[in-house]
Amino acid sequence: QVQLVESGGGLVQPGGSLKLSCLASGIIFSFNDMGWYRQAPGKERELVAVVTTGLSTNYGDSVKGRFTISRDNAKNTVYLQMNSLKPEDTAVYYCSAHFNGVRYWGQGTQVTVSP
Repeated sequence: QVQLVESGGGLVQPGGSLKLSCLASGIIFSFNDMGWYRQAPGKERELVAVVTTGLSTNYGDSVKGRFTISRDNAKNTVYLQMNSLKPEDTAVYYCSAHFNGVRYWGQGTQVTVSP
């Protein structure tokens, strides 16, 4: 049974930081490209960041220079360090694992950026 469990979300003031974690089980973690996506109310789900099995990274335009994705294969965990947070970063953040055309999703963690 595949499980992706996100943690680290919460309420933060503009300009603040949060670090999200996603612990994966039921997959061969090192074989999977891992990513973070987000969905704000009334909007479509969008890419935040991806880290491939070869440690290449890709970021959505709105988070470049502020967010950093990383992975620890020994811990089956992917991280998202979010700095200089803005109110428009408010969304549910989802962890994703992708391998050979199959994608899995976590349940999501809420991030709210508000004074």
